[in-house]
Amino acid sequence: MKLPKFLIFISVVCFFGCKTKYSSKEFLLSDVPKTPDYSDLNSWAAHPKKLDSIIDKFYNSPKENLKADVFYIYPTLLTNKNNDSWNASVNDSSHNLTVRNVAIRFQASAWASAGKIYSPYYRQVHYRSFFEPHKSSGGMDAGVVAYDDIKKAFQFYLKNFNEGRPIIIVGHSQGAYHCISLLKEFFDGKELQNQLVAAYLPGSHINDDEFNTIYPLKTPEGVKGYLSWNTFRKNRKPRKNKHPAFYAWKKRQFVTNPISWDESKFGKIEDHKGLFFYDSNIYNKSVFIEIKEGIVWSSVPKGIKGNIYLKLIKNYHFGDINIFWKDISDNVINRVNNFYNLASENSKISLKSSNR
Repeated sequence: MKLPKFLIFISVVCFFGCKTKYSSKEFLLSDVPKTPDYSDLNSWAAHPKKLDSIIDKFYNSPKENLKADVFYIYPTLLTNKNNDSWNASVNDSSHNLTVRNVAIRFQASAWASAGKIYSPYYRQVHYRSFFEPHKSSGGMDAGVVAYDDIKKAFQFYLKNFNEGRPIIIVGHSQGAYHCISLLKEFFDGKELQNQLVAAYLPGSHINDDEFNTIYPLKTPEGVKGYLSWNTFRKNRKPRKNKHPAFYAWKKRQFVTNPISWDESKFGKIEDHKGLFFYDSNIYNKSVFIEIKEGIVWSSVPKGIKGNIYLKLIKNYHFGDINIFWKDISDNVINRVNNFYNLASENSKISLKSSNR
């Protein structure tokens, strides 16, 4: 099923253009939706054991031949200002359809080139939870519920599916912040970090001292660290309580260049590998970027028929992944291959040492 043009447009407008006046109510545990059961495949938005009409077509080889796992957490899609729920229900079929048609199709798919995609449905928080007065009057409590789902899903994945395979952690926006918590609890300075290929965390602000042993990756092949960026349109400025990029603006952090994957402050349009648009086409050489003041400033994408929507908006947070879809897809293959190369070299060194 092809994603209708209006769906991606509505998701962009609602998520990043709504007014900040929302319906709300008291946070009550009795109102929290039912806890997901991750032994049930229906509790997963994407899972390699499911016959999936959306994600399966993005795998470039049989799933059993992929050399890594991808644990992906989708961004905030509970955004309607008239919805006073604090947390999404994993049994909401309409919400789940949006997760699959927007997040899985246009985001998680970028990593299908390198690994099996595992993406749990979770009781994510409503968009208003990130801003006052809602954050302190229920948003933080709702966040605990959301992360508890992510943690349980990851624990179930580790116990039942991972089997010691390399892991790629991926999250965008709200998903990225839950991934940061996941990295701190399970990877940072712990044995599991040895299985970490990389953590891709676009749409989040990560302080220089966020982790103890997980560092920003500054080369295209680096492993066991993280990557993070926030995208905004060139010659525009993000606004507080409206644009997520505002909270990364002029902050102390390393910003990944999602075109060159190194410490370059610019990404040339001729090096841009491809934007994945709602028409299911990939448009290369479409944007150029500049990294400055904690943000990836992007030009308006070129060469896309009917890209009027992209010309009307300035907040490219929704495109942190879509704009650099092919760049990510190629880069993650390089990192997985390098992960195995380094493991092989370390194994040879260890074997030589043991034979001395």
